[in-house]
Amino acid sequence: MTTTDPSPTAADSGSSATEAFRAAHQGEHGTEQVSAERVATVVHAVLSGVHESIREHEVSYPEFQAAKQWLMNVGEGGEWPLFLDVFVEHAVEEVAARSHEGSQGSILGPYYLPNQTRLPAEASLPARPDEKGTPLVFAGQVRDTSGQPVSGAELDIWHADDEGYYSGFAPGIPEGNLRGVVVTDEQGRFRISTVQPAPYQIPTDGPTGTLITAAGWHPWRPAHLHLIVRAPGHRPITTQLYFEGGDWLDSDVAEATKPELVLDPQRQQDGHLLSEYDFVLEPV
Repeated sequence: MTTTDPSPTAADSGSSATEAFRAAHQGEHGTEQVSAERVATVVHAVLSGVHESIREHEVSYPEFQAAKQWLMNVGEGGEWPLFLDVFVEHAVEEVAARSHEGSQGSILGPYYLPNQTRLPAEASLPARPDEKGTPLVFAGQVRDTSGQPVSGAELDIWHADDEGYYSGFAPGIPEGNLRGVVVTDEQGRFRISTVQPAPYQIPTDGPTGTLITAAGWHPWRPAHLHLIVRAPGHRPITTQLYFEGGDWLDSDVAEATKPELVLDPQRQQDGHLLSEYDFVLEPV
């Protein structure tokens, strides 16, 4: 049995995140699907903001060259998905949420991997025989905005292990560990057995970590479950669910926590934790 390397590198995470993004989104969100007018508008606004910041803070040439070198390092290290998902995506999600009904969303993050094992409504996520962590049962129901159960909805769920590492992004963890696609029953219900994840640290040995250190920020995200909840004829929900009392809950480096997304697990007689949460999907 292999064990998790205690120090997966930013290079490992960055290259894996880049490959995963290309595999999941190739051809879906390229600039060819955005009008030239919209590209011009947004890019002009971004550049105007950069120019204004340079003038306001009187950025010097050495500072400009340092920023240029840092941007080059981010690209060469494959860390753009990591950087953008941690520091930018939450603002994009806030804009998208303005026109959406149904359950509260959150960011996707850099550690999603598509095409995971399909599982029945009551299932255990794939795990190592000696998987560490407090056993957790996550249960609930998927309904539409009229309150009707959504049978056959998919809950694409993934999370870090008890040491804060994700399969596919750290060495020594089996492929598909703590990942799966759970399909709801006739009443839209699900019951997923797994372990409670740990908080995780954004890799700090690459250019993203250099920025975090230089800015005096901490690199931690609170423990959470990732989910994409989807069903035919409904708008999918991408979200994250956190845990009451967890570390970093009030200072998430990705600024992605929301009060509506905090679970309150209850200890059961068998020692397991039980968290219940229902999802509401918006018909389209």
